[in-house]
Amino acid sequence: MTSKATPAASPAPVADVSAVIEETARLLAANYVFPEVADRLAALLRGRLEEGAYDTADPAELGARVTADLQSENGDLHLRLKFHAERLLEDGDQVDLTSLRREFAASLGGVPRVELLRGGVTLLELAPMLFRLAWAAEPLSAALTLVARADTLILDLRDTVGGDPDTVAFVCSHLLDERTHLNTQYWRAGDRYEQYWTLPHVPGARFGGAKPVYVLTSGRTFSGGEELTYNLQQLGRAVVVGETTRGGAHPRDGWAVHPHLEASIPVGRAINPISGTNWEGTGVHPDVSCPADRALDHALHLANGEPAPCA
Repeated sequence: MTSKATPAASPAPVADVSAVIEETARLLAANYVFPEVADRLAALLRGRLEEGAYDTADPAELGARVTADLQSENGDLHLRLKFHAERLLEDGDQVDLTSLRREFAASLGGVPRVELLRGGVTLLELAPMLFRLAWAAEPLSAALTLVARADTLILDLRDTVGGDPDTVAFVCSHLLDERTHLNTQYWRAGDRYEQYWTLPHVPGARFGGAKPVYVLTSGRTFSGGEELTYNLQQLGRAVVVGETTRGGAHPRDGWAVHPHLEASIPVGRAINPISGTNWEGTGVHPDVSCPADRALDHALHLANGEPAPCA
């Protein structure tokens, strides 16, 4: 007997486009970190709705059209009406974590690769993101304890496309000796500032603050991956090798406005204590520019005092 796979159900069409746009505009006005921009964008969405710009029942197409308008004023890449092929939670609050948990498991907790290279250099890849610390502390601690014995560390963030500020601080805590102020987040809710510091203690061994660290970046490196890169670069703790990153410095929350559409809205902004600013819109510029696919080889040559192949 031959079994047949059940075809995946098609995403539910958008039966009430007006309701989706109105809820997105409401969430935007209530939560976006820049209130004046939020009001203008909410008005833009409502105006575009009246013009018929969103006349489609296809959730993927609607998400793409609305996202283009949301990013039209300041290019905020975290500001999106994001399409999900899998159905989101029904309660209209935070989006479903099922796919995120699947990514976490598939990437071994966000640590897909640890490798000893030549010359006492160790490679640690963190991808696809720096997952929330409640999940990631165990695999990260194991990996960071293992690489603590290396002479030189290459931290591969070329495919790190997001992350949690607490997890960024956890990683930095293994690469610095002194208690260090890493970043400050401004949150619109409560009009408050929150500082992020390295931890006074870590559960395993520290690589420490004296041995060389290289960070690999690409044009894909984004958000939490960029914060980790920027923190280490501003502190003079690492040499960044690769490409300029995407440029997203605004932490976001997400709300389901349709079974397959998430309103992704930045609710805060990063403020580095050294630069007084962040990498929003500009990306993190490497110290040593090199195509992403050659960055590892380049960093390995630098670490071993050899002529750089990308020079």
